[in-house]
Amino acid sequence: MIRRLVIFGGTGDLAGRYLLPGLAALHETGRLTPDLEVVCADRKGRDDEQFRAWAATQLDQHAPDISGDTRQAILTAARYRQADIQDPEQVAETIAGAGPVAVYLALPPALFPTAIRTLHAAQLPAGSRLVLEKPFGEDLSSAETLNRLLADLVPEQAVFRVDHFLAMTTVQNLLGSRLANRVLESLWNSAHIAEVEIIWDETLTLEDRAGYYDGVGALEDMVQNHLLQLLCLVAMEPPITLSERDLRDRKVDVLRSIRTLTDDDIPHRTRRARYSAGVIGDRHVPSYTDEPGVDPQRRTETFTEVNLRIDNWRWAGTNFVLRTGKALGADRKEVAVHFRPVPHMPFGHHGTTAPNVLRFGLDPENLTLALTTIGAAVDTLVPVTMTAPIQPPDLPAYGRLLLDVLLGNPALSIRGDEAEEAWRVVTPIISAWSRDLTPLDDYPAGSLGPAGARP
Repeated sequence: MIRRLVIFGGTGDLAGRYLLPGLAALHETGRLTPDLEVVCADRKGRDDEQFRAWAATQLDQHAPDISGDTRQAILTAARYRQADIQDPEQVAETIAGAGPVAVYLALPPALFPTAIRTLHAAQLPAGSRLVLEKPFGEDLSSAETLNRLLADLVPEQAVFRVDHFLAMTTVQNLLGSRLANRVLESLWNSAHIAEVEIIWDETLTLEDRAGYYDGVGALEDMVQNHLLQLLCLVAMEPPITLSERDLRDRKVDVLRSIRTLTDDDIPHRTRRARYSAGVIGDRHVPSYTDEPGVDPQRRTETFTEVNLRIDNWRWAGTNFVLRTGKALGADRKEVAVHFRPVPHMPFGHHGTTAPNVLRFGLDPENLTLALTTIGAAVDTLVPVTMTAPIQPPDLPAYGRLLLDVLLGNPALSIRGDEAEEAWRVVTPIISAWSRDLTPLDDYPAGSLGPAGARP
């Protein structure tokens, strides 16, 4: 296990909300080496005492259930260093020490190329690892450029392009349910499955993220990374093992098999919209274009739906729907597998036979199967739903990711070619939307989305 972790952007929202609580969870469960050194670096002028006061506040707010001993251990292990990621000398002083270091770039993605060049100039110690948050690049070309820069700095196995969705318990349960149950795997193909919905609908609005979100929108913020990753886990062939090579090879196979959308396809197979003023619960929500920090001229979407097809033997004929939206009337975060209807109903039965649906609830985490069965009268059909809660994880998603980084297990991170293939899928959509081939609709905040949206 690596014993030094340096977080550039170490006093930002990501560090305070997720990384420090993730480290605390690792300590609480006995997974951290006691001599771990954590350096949080930023350009702000602070001393260790001021930093630890800030860190204590973050732990109290975002990890309130940890023990006092854990809280103190994290504060003792962490120290602060003022450093500009664009200054090779300051970066070299920050990463200096005995042995390899795990460097976490908790920075705006636009700074990644500069940060990688600076780390190269600062001579990153042998055996070190580098962690980058999504989005990886702004388009296919920039992702390819980043990959070339990274290849000059560290081996591919030492690069962790993290997507915290992959560390969520229910997301991993997609693999467990598929691969550990013969009854499912035998049905897991287009002969039995008509459609797969991958949905991340939120009642949340911008939540002070306009500086980032308005430059990317729902397609790049959610579909290009999170939802495509879920699609890979649903659709991939069973890997030989869950090692980083086998698992990621199968995911890349899926991305390469996704049919490229043409200009003729995109108006019919994609939707985009943004929210107008409305009410969510008891909250009055302003129009997206009136949110602080939003530039209305960017025409940024807050809702998108993309219908994809996979051109391989297993999935030919199955529709994959990826949808996400903000400021909607209800949270719906799930993977819903819709099986085809039965081909024939015995004579004499009354009632409808809705197709079976297997739902993997992502938040809250649960597993639900909808079936049709006989009702009180023997000739009457009624729906029945079976739901099972999923055991809560012993680690939050970022705790799992940090543990993988420290142990050097990149299986749940995104490989370079995988990142490029994901951009290949969405690039035609971005191009078509820039030419308004798909109109930008509106929907009131608190609604189910634009007119005609799926329930």
